Amino acid sequence: MGEARRKKMICAGIDAGSRAIKAALFESESGDVIGSGVADQGVKQDDLAEKLFGKVLREANVKRRQVSRIVATGYGRNAIKIADTTITEISCQARGVLYGMPDVRTVIDIGGQDSKLMRLNENGAVRDFAMNDRCAAGTGRFLEVVALRLDVPLTDVGRIVKRATNPASISSTCVVFAETEIVGLLASGAKRENILAGVQAAIASRIATMAGRKVESPVVFTGGVALIPGMAKALETALDCKVFIARNPQLTCALGAAILASER
Repeated sequence: MGEARRKKMICAGIDAGSRAIKAALFESESGDVIGSGVADQGVKQDDLAEKLFGKVLREANVKRRQVSRIVATGYGRNAIKIADTTITEISCQARGVLYGMPDVRTVIDIGGQDSKLMRLNENGAVRDFAMNDRCAAGTGRFLEVVALRLDVPLTDVGRIVKRATNPASISSTCVVFAETEIVGLLASGAKRENILAGVQAAIASRIATMAGRKVESPVVFTGGVALIPGMAKALETALDCKVFIARNPQLTCALGAAILASER
């Protein structure tokens, strides 16, 4: 008798982040991502995750009973009742990035409430990491606060930053004090684009400080903030190296969770 045909296994990853919930479906035999989706975060995380998961299944034409295992990760992972188990976002983020760039050595993840820098060894395992989760100055929240103060939709930040000619110097390392500093810049006639460019540079500088020493390339940028034009360039300037934006940077952690689910 010939070798029995392997049964296809589909696994799911759900990343309950501080600003959004992400889901991904991974088919282990082919190694393909067969479905994914993103939804805004809210109070009832479990309900939102269930709704998003159902939507991703329908769009992928996959039945719930076909999913062998679900892994939850991220800020609200313990609230996701449909998950079989949880895995930290550090492990999931690294695995998700490795899927698209096997030779990655440094991962920078900037989300709504925290930022992380992970160093990987030649085998793709996390060697060490640093996290900023006690101050919003190095996170997407800083951009949100400034965009609100400047009356600029967050989706327009990248377009406006492109017009910057003289990025403002933002010296404060606390969002509260930085907001006061920005009020002063506005009063002095500073342009919105220069203030926003200065904020991006300030966030990148915070990441460089968190790195503590020269980062090892290749460097991959993930998280919702990676979708904002100008941020990768600001990181390149602060770190003095090339920074690659992950494909679908919001989804890498959910993808990593799904891949780990299939491996475990």
